[in-house]
Amino acid sequence: MTMKIILPGGAGLVGQNLVNDLKLLGYMNVVVIDKHLENLKILKKIQPHIVSVHTDLSIPGSWQSHFKNADIVVMLQAQIGGNDYDAFVRNTIDSTKLILDLINRYKIPRLIHISSSVVNSFAEDFYTNTKKAQEALVVENACACYILRPTLMFGWFDRKHLGWLARLMKKLPIFPIPGNGRYLRQPLYVRDFCMVIINCMKGHIKKGIYNISGQEKLDYINIIYELKFFNKIDTPIIKIPYFIFYLLLMIWECFDRDPPFTTKQLKALSAKDEFEVIDWPNIFGVPYTPFKLAMKETFTHPKYSKVILEF
Repeated sequence: MTMKIILPGGAGLVGQNLVNDLKLLGYMNVVVIDKHLENLKILKKIQPHIVSVHTDLSIPGSWQSHFKNADIVVMLQAQIGGNDYDAFVRNTIDSTKLILDLINRYKIPRLIHISSSVVNSFAEDFYTNTKKAQEALVVENACACYILRPTLMFGWFDRKHLGWLARLMKKLPIFPIPGNGRYLRQPLYVRDFCMVIINCMKGHIKKGIYNISGQEKLDYINIIYELKFFNKIDTPIIKIPYFIFYLLLMIWECFDRDPPFTTKQLKALSAKDEFEVIDWPNIFGVPYTPFKLAMKETFTHPKYSKVILEF
């Protein structure tokens, strides 16, 4: 298909899976623009047909010319973790302002903004606050578009969430769980989410804001046990008091400027958020993949389960 698709921030979890599914459906004119060079190299190795651009989306540059004659922009870029607030502003807010300007300048007909369920969260952290501000910018500055708010995602190429936890579990002599581990999660399989995005691309869905939550509500500790099972890991799982877990993270942050898990994220984990579950399988025509089947596909695929993106 000749439709030109631009994926800012497309070298991460969603982008890698989305490019794979687009190729399977015959969409070949895809441009991925991302600042993470190593993950771009991984994407290009797996998907050599795409155009990949290594750049900082928060700074004007030659990358902007790729938006000319584009048909669709799927806005994926955002700072996910770390303790540098300025990085969140640059990579989530400043980049969005530049991209929205390009969409309006070139009159790109279709924008799909990947927001997050955290815009409805009680949590207070850099990621939550900048994702809220990012979505507000899109609502204020873009014409009618799709805004999708996924919950915690997992799947192939997961460098941050369940994939990272599984790799950590393999390295540790014990795997600690904060408190009783009964923190509600609504994990969303990324390949289901990618099909939601693709059906938005086709233009058959009414534009608007959609909360795309995982259909199953699970406790964090039960997710960890499923990770252990599907990865065949022998590491014992140990519950430790919340305040000790918090203290250990504080110590970790003293030695790592960009830790994969922070005290702010621990607070978010225990914030007792419960997100709206709409009937997105019928709205978007996307069959829901049950959690255990999605976990099996994620961690046992002969090729993609072995691909590890850099954090």
